[in-house]
Amino acid sequence: MAIAVIVSFTFNTYVAQGMKVPTGSMLPTIQLDDKILVEKMVKLTDFKFGDVVVFYPPLPDQADQRFVKRLIGLPGDTIEVKDGALYRNGEKVDEPYLKEKMNYTYGPITVPADQYFFLGDNRNDSLDSHLWPTPFVDKSKLIGKVLFRYYPFNHIGALDAQ
Repeated sequence: MAIAVIVSFTFNTYVAQGMKVPTGSMLPTIQLDDKILVEKMVKLTDFKFGDVVVFYPPLPDQADQRFVKRLIGLPGDTIEVKDGALYRNGEKVDEPYLKEKMNYTYGPITVPADQYFFLGDNRNDSLDSHLWPTPFVDKSKLIGKVLFRYYPFNHIGALDAQ
């Protein structure tokens, strides 16, 4: 019994962990209360544009909450939102996972070293980088990359990525 507890604790702490999504900020990709599996081996993970990532936000009053958002800006990227579209390094990004255009403008802003920029897929109703006083998430605050949804059972599978 003790070995099972130790293995389970180690797996959940360092390898992967299930998580229930508490908000609708990632609609339509992830629904409210969906359950996702998060790969937590951050040091071994190659994060790339379009990944759905879990992290602790740079918000003092919510610093212990886990956020789920799409990775939009890697270190060195320049991000801008204009005319309802996302521009990354000056090029318009095709984002088929969005249901509606963004109703705001933002940037341009360049992502610093060891920092990341995140937006929810429900762009017009998401507390994300474009609204935070400090818009970047430090690498040390990343929890892991979402591997797939495991509940509800009729939606099991990988999430749409760019």
